[in-house]
Order: sequence, then C-alpha cells, then structure tokens
Amino acid sequence: MRARFTGLAAAAAVASTFLVAACGATADKGSAGSAGNDGKPASGLQLMVPNSPGGGYDTTARTAAKVLESSKITSSVQVFNLPGAGGTVGLQRVVNEKGNGKLAMQMGLGVVGAAYTQKSKATLNDTTPIAKLIEEAGAIVVPKDSPYKTIDQLIAAWKANPKKVAVGGGSSPGGPDHLLPMQLAQAVGIDPKQVSYVSYDGGGELLPALLGNKIAFGASGFGEFLDQVEAGDVRVLAVTSEKPIPALKDVKTLKDQGIDLVFTNWRGIVAPPGISAADKKVWIDALTKMHDSKAWKDEEATRGWTDAFATGDEFGTFLKEQDTQVAEILKQLGLA
Repeated sequence: MRARFTGLAAAAAVASTFLVAACGATADKGSAGSAGNDGKPASGLQLMVPNSPGGGYDTTARTAAKVLESSKITSSVQVFNLPGAGGTVGLQRVVNEKGNGKLAMQMGLGVVGAAYTQKSKATLNDTTPIAKLIEEAGAIVVPKDSPYKTIDQLIAAWKANPKKVAVGGGSSPGGPDHLLPMQLAQAVGIDPKQVSYVSYDGGGELLPALLGNKIAFGASGFGEFLDQVEAGDVRVLAVTSEKPIPALKDVKTLKDQGIDLVFTNWRGIVAPPGISAADKKVWIDALTKMHDSKAWKDEEATRGWTDAFATGDEFGTFLKEQDTQVAEILKQLGLA
C-alpha cells in the first residue's frame, strides 16, 4: 500500500493468479457527554483492544491512554483486551454495546479484512467512526539466531522452498500482515499459492512464535518489534516504507534493496452504534487534544508512526472506502 492502499490495489492486479489458501471489563452504559464539557477532564472512558496484549493495536491504545491521562485530557482510561477471530470478537462486542458512549475500540485495516474472512455478522459499517490516528510501515523480521542476515539471503531461501520457509503475521487472512508477505512474494517472483502463511491473533502472539523459531520470519508493523530490536532479540531485514524510518535508522527499505514494494498500514478508533452526539464529541475532542499535544508528537517520533489524523465524517468516508476496496479484493482472492 503506497500511502494507505496502493498495495492492496496491487494485490487485485495479481488476484486472478492465486487463491490464498471472552470476556473483558464491562462498561457501565451511559453518557460520557457530561464529562469534558464542563472544562474538566473526560472521565469513565474505556478503550478495547481486539487482539492480544503486546500487538500493534495494544501498543497504540495504551500509548493513547497514557498521553490522554498524562496531559490531563481525560482521567484514567481503562484499556482492556478482548482477542479472537482477527479482531471480530471485539467488533461484535462493540456493535452489541449500542448507545454506550463510554466505550471505543482500537482498530485498523486488519479488522476490515477480518470482518469478511471471518464472516462476521458485525461490520465496521455498524460502528460510529471516531478518529484515524496513524499510519505505520511494515517490517520483515527474523530472530537473532536466524541464518538469514540480509533480505537477499531470506528471499533466496524462500524462493528455493516457499512452503518450507514459513512466514507469520499478526492478522487473519485479508489483514495487512497477510497481504504484505503475499505482495512481497509476488514482487520477488514467488507464486503466492506456494506461500506458507501462519496467522496469529496480533503481535502479542506473533512475537513468541518468532522468538521460538516456529516461523522463519515475521511480517508486521515495525513498531511491534522495537523493544525486541533494542534488546537484540530480533533483527529487521527491511522496512516497507517509501523512505527509511528514523526509529530504525540502520535498516534499509525494500526499495533501497532492489524490491519494488511500498506498504503502509493504518490504525484508528471506532465506537458503538447509536451513541449520542455529545458522547461522540467527547471522544473526538479528547483525541484532537491528544493529537495536538507535544506528548503525542513525541510518541509518534519515538515509534516511527506517521501522523494520519482524521475525525468523524472524514474518517467515516475513509472507512467506507477501505471496506469497499477490501471486500472487492478479498472476493477476487477467494477469501470472502
């Protein structure tokens, strides 16, 4: 995806060539609208993460909550995880919480695709769009003891035996971590039908599999691996951005290493259907103040996130476009 979605469009061009093969904290329903409209910090807000702890959604949600609290934009924001089925267990929960203005869900492109591949009864069209926050490039990552020291070595081994060199991602088929290696395979001349893709429910499950050598390499948002990169537990062979990422200044892009592929994921926040205009305003106002704060800009710089802020109807239009495009592509891929 070049600037949001070009990568998925590229997948459509090759789609005809292959088929790829709980419980959480319960919110007290009611209005959050009184909070934040009297000059006091918004209160009683909950942010659900529809994947396991430690993944990209989890990191984004907890970073947002930290900034909201430390900047006194809100009082404590309760972040909780409700993983399952590529994010659609959480999606169903949000849709079921109709009118609950205190609850919102961290999400992104992966949930858009999972709603189709998991045949979810709930869809993002049923939710209330709040805000798109960031975009993030992907990364091709191996454990520290991997025999592959460069992307060229990995690609050579992958081309020699695609089914043996398994790749893992933190999203279901149709999500960004699935589409990235499929497009990478196409870009380097590997038949995507031969790719062995192992799906994990978020980066929190992907990372142990990578460190435990259950997969040869991982493909996911680079931000999910920063701590492990710093600790020396994993090695990033390439990032999928247009330009190098300051947070990984010594890592070259795929393009810089002769592979013509750029891919970018995004993350945002939605709320249940039927919330009041006042509750929607509380969320949007709080996130707008967060976005404008130095603390958030510092987090974006530290984590290498690209600012992509859009709220309300603007985000809603973007979501509908993404949903339509993903649905069309997944049908072409035989996944929906």
